[in-house]
Amino acid sequence: MIAVDTNVLVRALVDDPGAPRQTAAARAKLKRAGEVFVPQVVQAETVWVLEAAHELNKSQVISVLEHLAENSAFDLQGRAAFEAALAEYRDGTADFADYLILAESRARKAALLTFDKRLLKAKDTETP
Repeated sequence: MIAVDTNVLVRALVDDPGAPRQTAAARAKLKRAGEVFVPQVVQAETVWVLEAAHELNKSQVISVLEHLAENSAFDLQGRAAFEAALAEYRDGTADFADYLILAESRARKAALLTFDKRLLKAKDTETP
């Protein structure tokens, strides 16, 4: 098993015309490894990079996240939280990272305090 940071994961998941060698190297290494640990912070950062740097729209990002969830080669830290966050992100208006935070809060049976108006629409959130 190997672990990846955000840059390696993103290059393995989407074509990066500005870094074709890195893209090829990342894909080859992940394929050889067979199992890839994806830390939770990398999950959140990956969505940000896909949206900001690669300009993917929400449906494209969801497709990438579904690939991570469905591909058994990816060992996702906090898989249950990832899947819960993905489910809410599909229909919600908040950012994926916010739903990931909410999922972890719910797992601990803790109400999430937030000022984020989009996230406040979700159950188990409240303003301070």
